[in-house]
Amino acid sequence: MTTTVFLVRHGSHDRLGHVLCGRMDGVSLSDGGRKESAALAIRLRGVDLTAVYASPLARTMETATPIAKAAGLAPRSDEDLLEIDFGEWTGERFDALRDDPAWLVWNTSRSLARPPGGESMIEVQARLKRWLDRVRARHPDQRIAAVTHSDVIKALAAHALGFSLDQHGRLEVSPASVSILAAGDWGLKLMSLNETLT
Repeated sequence: MTTTVFLVRHGSHDRLGHVLCGRMDGVSLSDGGRKESAALAIRLRGVDLTAVYASPLARTMETATPIAKAAGLAPRSDEDLLEIDFGEWTGERFDALRDDPAWLVWNTSRSLARPPGGESMIEVQARLKRWLDRVRARHPDQRIAAVTHSDVIKALAAHALGFSLDQHGRLEVSPASVSILAAGDWGLKLMSLNETLT
């Protein structure tokens, strides 16, 4: 039995590319992000989704809501899909982090590094494996969507491909993109990565 997971990165917001938002409160979609979410709902309408899961953060729930509505569903909040806990870096501007030696280590050695006071990518991958096992048992031979965050999707893609987490930079996951993962007793298969509407 195969469960097909449409991994959706949340739509754009006004801090994108400038601030490491992480799990910050109050980060909502921009006008452009709301348009992206509406387009995603149209793109996924014909997929026959049986569930739409989302990280509980505002930007992911705002992205998930039109997708779920188009499928006649309600989005299900799931903490295992949360963004990485960036600890002390949460809310920092990227240009302020550039000279931090720990930031360099984080971006070159994800398999070993941890944000100060935060969560390692190994821990992120472990909670995603747990989530996958749970939804596979709940949705055999069904299609579901999971609205989450870029590095979360990269962690799952790396797991499916057998990549080291240190190679995360080789994967691109754009705002409002869709990546497709097939999961079964036989293992995982990454069917597509970073499908965008533009």
